[in-house]
Amino acid sequence: MAQIPQSERLHIILYGRTNSGKSSLINALTGQSVSLVSETPGTTADPVSKAIEMPGLGACVLVDTAGFDDADEKLGSLRVERTDRTMQSADIAIIVISSEDISLELEWIKRLRLEEVPVIPVLNKSDVNSYPDRMFDVLKEATEQSPVFLSSHTGVGIEKLREVLRSIYAKEEVTGSIVGSLAVAGDIVLLVMPQDVQAPKGRLILPQVQTIRELLDKGCIPVCCTPETMRSALEGLSTPPKLIITDSQVFGKVCEMKPDTSLLTSFSILFAAYKGDVDCFVHGAETIARLTPRSRVLIAEACTHAPETEDIGRVKIPALLRNRVGSSLQIEVVSGKDFPEDLTPYDLVIHCGACMFTRRMVMSRLRQAQRQGVPMTNYGITIAYLTGILDKVALP
Repeated sequence: MAQIPQSERLHIILYGRTNSGKSSLINALTGQSVSLVSETPGTTADPVSKAIEMPGLGACVLVDTAGFDDADEKLGSLRVERTDRTMQSADIAIIVISSEDISLELEWIKRLRLEEVPVIPVLNKSDVNSYPDRMFDVLKEATEQSPVFLSSHTGVGIEKLREVLRSIYAKEEVTGSIVGSLAVAGDIVLLVMPQDVQAPKGRLILPQVQTIRELLDKGCIPVCCTPETMRSALEGLSTPPKLIITDSQVFGKVCEMKPDTSLLTSFSILFAAYKGDVDCFVHGAETIARLTPRSRVLIAEACTHAPETEDIGRVKIPALLRNRVGSSLQIEVVSGKDFPEDLTPYDLVIHCGACMFTRRMVMSRLRQAQRQGVPMTNYGITIAYLTGILDKVALP
């Protein structure tokens, strides 16, 4: 369980004012002292994450955040900003309340609902506090979820909260598939995987591992090779593979060698659908035809690795774009969770395959771009468009 990547876990994030009982609730849910509990405001500075297996929910990440009313002159605004960023990855939000003043809580609920995040209001410290009926009704209307009366100290309400979490998960869960209907049980799938400087020595990169595992689970027959050994791999098969999956950067080379009857796609395109909206990304790639040498493009990487000389996002895609549009095309690169609030200065956003992000985070970024009228696409679809084979690529 500990080896399940965070991007594949259910993210449950706790929000509330300072000293509302978020840290105590995290500890009660996990049965461990994960977060430091203190009466001193601002004890929780950075979001604190705990990977855990929860019955009925599976692999989860519980995240404790700083109070969104943090008024510390030096660090308060920074803490609130980091709390704010966690909204992008929240699959379920718990709003912890310990007073009758819920003005700030309602503001955050509204913002979370705009991000389509299910919200559970928790009336904490119910062993010592009493809450008016009108407050219950207001919270139920704002969240479409009945508030849970709870005491982290006595444990009353903890099991009820778990039940609500399981109920929301059952409603919200979409069993995602990486390859979708492109391959079914019994199909031979050829995976053409360059082993270059981007591949960790002795390991496969995460999208390759996850794709191979899914193919095995589906009853497919995965066959792995490199671009250099692809011809030999094809010759060794009695029938052409139903599907060929490769890396975006060798699309052209693989396309030239693929049998006519085989479908072709890339790991990045598969993850565009698995983690985002592939149709929107294809539409976004069409913007490339309208770029000019004065245009600005933002490239967003989920990873925060040190760039290599062959880096696809920092070197190869910029080179392809400038070769098509002109050498003066302005290209900026951000990585990890650094993503501009204001995207309007850009004519196009190109995102990586996002194997390190949750689908919720990718969709949050896509909605942000759409609200600001900025088209967005991803690495694999960009390369397929620029190399003229997008119409030959199979979309999941």
